[in-house]
Amino acid sequence: QRQLVESGGGLVQAGGSLRLSCAASGRTFSTDSVGWFRQAPGKGRLFVAVIRWTGDSTYYADSVKGRFTISRDNGKNTVYLQMNSLKPEDTAIYYCAAGAGLKAYSTYATAYDYWGQGTQVTVSS
Repeated sequence: QRQLVESGGGLVQAGGSLRLSCAASGRTFSTDSVGWFRQAPGKGRLFVAVIRWTGDSTYYADSVKGRFTISRDNGKNTVYLQMNSLKPEDTAIYYCAAGAGLKAYSTYATAYDYWGQGTQVTVSS
């Protein structure tokens, strides 16, 4: 059974950086598009970034464009989210999600088939 595990969250000061990892187990990741979403307290789950299964196409929410970078290493079955110039409003639980091919190359949470448990990111001012 497919399992996704996020890691790399933590507490960081505004302007700092973190790199989140999303590791897959159970089957290969290489045919999945993978997205990152985040959920702040009392808010809905919002799209952050997505990478196509081929790795040659990415898309970002306007709020993180130019600060966050999504990448993947299919050999390690892992997708990364490099987060730079962090702001207090980036504070949230970050989730990775995966789904087959083009269907999951999406900003909609319903397009994804598998989700991780989330990792907390807290940015202090």
